[in-house]
Amino acid sequence: MAKKYWLFKSEPSSFSIADLEKATNRTTCWDGVRNYQARNFLSKQIAVGDQVFFYHSNADPAAIVGIAQITKAGYPDPSAFNSKSPYFDEKSDPINPTWYCVDIKHVKTFSKPVSLTELKSNLKLKNMVLLQKGSRLSIQPVSESEWKEIIKIS
Repeated sequence: MAKKYWLFKSEPSSFSIADLEKATNRTTCWDGVRNYQARNFLSKQIAVGDQVFFYHSNADPAAIVGIAQITKAGYPDPSAFNSKSPYFDEKSDPINPTWYCVDIKHVKTFSKPVSLTELKSNLKLKNMVLLQKGSRLSIQPVSESEWKEIIKIS
């Protein structure tokens, strides 16, 4: 199976690339996703070895700040079953889970983040999901050509 590329959004006040760098083994569970389309990516499409752009949303500036790699494919999100978690979902069933997560590992923090403004000004990225009007998904596919272009400008 061919490697895929993704963009994961996180508000740096909740979880930043620096937090990922400091995590045990520089790895974390990417949990708490509560959107069905993003859930489908997590449960069915994202695979070990896939590469991830780590994007700081709701930041000044909003930007791609680094790279992570998938180290564990989709599995039931334990936060959905933890009543003390802000991501608890009383309707989620451990036998037939609603929500999924993956594990990611820090690969690189960019010395210069690639801002949303910079992404928008690059014509080679005009079809990128992140740049489409109304696109708010926290997990998005990135094409191989988009990945290579962003790596080139990072």
